[in-house]
Amino acid sequence: MLNINEVFETNKMIQDENLDVRTITMGISLLDCADSNLEATCKNIYAKLLRHAGRLVKTGDDIACDFGIPIVNKRISITPISLVGAACCRTPEDYVEIAKTLDRAAAELDVNFLGGYSAIVSKGMTKSDELLIRSIPEALAVTERICSSVNVGSTKTGLDMDAVRLMGEIVKATAERTQDRDSLGCAKLVVLCNAPDDNPFMAGAFHGVTEGDAIINVGVSGPGVVKYALEQIRGASFEVLCETIKKTAFKITRVGQLVAQEAARRLGVPFGIIDLSLAPTPAVGDSVADILKAIGLEQPGAPGTTAALALLNDQVKKGGVMASSYVGGLSGAFIPVSEDQGMIDAVNAGALTIEKLEAMTCVCSVGLDMIAIPGDTPATTVAGIIADEAAIGMVNQKTTAVRIIPVIGKSVGDTVEFGGLLGHAPVMAVNRFSCAAFVGRRGRIPAPIHSFKN
Repeated sequence: MLNINEVFETNKMIQDENLDVRTITMGISLLDCADSNLEATCKNIYAKLLRHAGRLVKTGDDIACDFGIPIVNKRISITPISLVGAACCRTPEDYVEIAKTLDRAAAELDVNFLGGYSAIVSKGMTKSDELLIRSIPEALAVTERICSSVNVGSTKTGLDMDAVRLMGEIVKATAERTQDRDSLGCAKLVVLCNAPDDNPFMAGAFHGVTEGDAIINVGVSGPGVVKYALEQIRGASFEVLCETIKKTAFKITRVGQLVAQEAARRLGVPFGIIDLSLAPTPAVGDSVADILKAIGLEQPGAPGTTAALALLNDQVKKGGVMASSYVGGLSGAFIPVSEDQGMIDAVNAGALTIEKLEAMTCVCSVGLDMIAIPGDTPATTVAGIIADEAAIGMVNQKTTAVRIIPVIGKSVGDTVEFGGLLGHAPVMAVNRFSCAAFVGRRGRIPAPIHSFKN
């Protein structure tokens, strides 16, 4: 039971320290919507989404009002569409028709985003997978709320380098197809390694085939709360620092657990997981970079940054798992550039580079996230960046991702405005030396030796 002091403390976290439930995400299986006829498949998809998620947004709004807890986003994740469309899609254009259907349903339901326009190609691509991947630039150009992801590797299978090379081309094509909006399509496209089945955060959310028919996953976030707590113990020992982060993460996760259980009860859908990631926003005071500075860094990117982030990530997980029976998704700390004003400031100060961000991804929850790069960056270089990040995930048995935006017509030093939670970003420099011969090799990189667990 909560005592009155905890109630007051939670109210303060919400009112003064930017605590919020970042998203309630309903996962919905669309496997039973597949049909050999494209029109029938689209009809089945639309009907099932409206049937299951018809009360999602209202329920989220009602819970926010009843409990006084901000719930920023209501979202849907679905079965990877390359599986659903395999029986009826013969061309990339067929998949685009499904994307349009998904977008219509998302608009009708008034959800912020719908994730799962996805393919899982960790070891190889089926014809259906390849068709969906090749449809991504057009699908993201003609829709508003659809998010796409492609998983190109795992610790168990290695890396599908044919898919990595293709995704370099697809990211560039998506940037070009949406260049009239500063290549915004790439902000809704992520390439993953070791993608989890239950991630509620976009753009990488999809409803894995290991999940039930429908489920509620909640992502809770409170970088501002952690920052405030650390400001009260400046100069304290590492023991005190770790305990403070751990206890704060526990309190944050308790709020998410309350919301998740209530949403599941009201919607009549099983509760899945709490993702306790520290996900920043462009709002001042809601920054993972500011937490790193409170730990003792002048700027993110300074020597010690990776160690500080490792400490933060670990203590967030240790505190959060004690507050919920079902912690999943990504859970830890996100380090997007455009969505974190502190990270933007560090880039502009010359403290933070893509290479340092890559080092930081070895210990954080995700990877290279929401990074704008020059629009003339070759597709092979994008593929090389994806390969590097996927290799980090594969070898370290963790999820890594690349959501990188080659902004057509922009160069280093320019700024790109995406708006809303996507924020704005300085265009960052990319190593100009070529990796074309490397990513041009066919086949896959084998799984690491420690993947053999049987």
